[in-house]
Amino acid sequence: MRTVRSLLAACVLVFAVAAPASASTPVDKQLSFTCPFPLIGLQKLAVEVKASFEVPSAPGGTFTTADLAVAVTVPDKSTRGLALVGAASIEGTASAGVTLANGPLTLPLALPLTVAKTAVPASGPFTTNASGSVPPVQLPNAGRTTLTIGGFSARLTPKKADGSFTGLGSFTSDCTLDPGQDPVLLSFDLGTASRDYAVTGSTTLKALGTTAPVTGSFTGFTPAFDRTRAEFKVFGFVPGTADLQFGPDGPQTGEITGDGFVAHAKLALALPQVTLFGLPVADAGCRASAPIPVDLRSGSGFAPATGGPVTGTYAIPALTGCGTFTAYLSSLVQGEGNAFALTLTPR
Repeated sequence: MRTVRSLLAACVLVFAVAAPASASTPVDKQLSFTCPFPLIGLQKLAVEVKASFEVPSAPGGTFTTADLAVAVTVPDKSTRGLALVGAASIEGTASAGVTLANGPLTLPLALPLTVAKTAVPASGPFTTNASGSVPPVQLPNAGRTTLTIGGFSARLTPKKADGSFTGLGSFTSDCTLDPGQDPVLLSFDLGTASRDYAVTGSTTLKALGTTAPVTGSFTGFTPAFDRTRAEFKVFGFVPGTADLQFGPDGPQTGEITGDGFVAHAKLALALPQVTLFGLPVADAGCRASAPIPVDLRSGSGFAPATGGPVTGTYAIPALTGCGTFTAYLSSLVQGEGNAFALTLTPR
């Protein structure tokens, strides 16, 4: 039971390490665990975790926690079991298991906690409390960050009123989170430092055998490109144009890598106008049939303060919504080996 409390405390500790808000963030989470006890077998314990977290909004910042309070409600059956062996109090230590995921980093943690000495009544439920120190921790990566509770193990010692041991001595209880609960204490997208870049460069369209200029912006890990036009020739002599509009499709994530970064972009591609011989051959709703994933990586010479080169390759899926010539237009643009070659300049 303390164990549970301890585990949650530990979780909260890690939680503090992982939280990504720019101000103090209060947390109040209630969960139930099942723990084995001598003589009385498996018992369900209700646990409440409260804490406040002070966290930065950018990778590399320091996370701290305060006002950590973890309370475990011990049921009547457990109380009577302890009373049966003459226990007047219970105390101990615990090791809580949590997993901190920060971008590509997955870190299993075992956090030590102290279970405070608590008086055991003759009957009825009672509440115990646990605590542990939480050193400041840095989160190195931007992107999705989660803190997930796992199992925990407690080493508990019930004692008689005179301070002597009961017949149980000290025992270990390995507890598991009851199913059907959300084990995630915290989940968020940790942003990059507030850097905003102007974008210039080009994109190579392999199937069309051409390139198109690229301009726009890059904020955090989110690219936003302006509408551009690619000029090409079919069969080597039929002139054509394709207007391209790349835009973010859903949340964008990434990681800081030293002085650079990699953005895991997911882009929607629209082709609002396509012409052959100067005549429009596509409906206005012409677009890629699926989001386009592309890892945009900073290159040699890139620095956050001055910007620099960013590149990435991508595949264009089949088109849809282009009208009568949808299948033919797909055959012109669909395929792998396309690339972005960009330069980012701070704005």
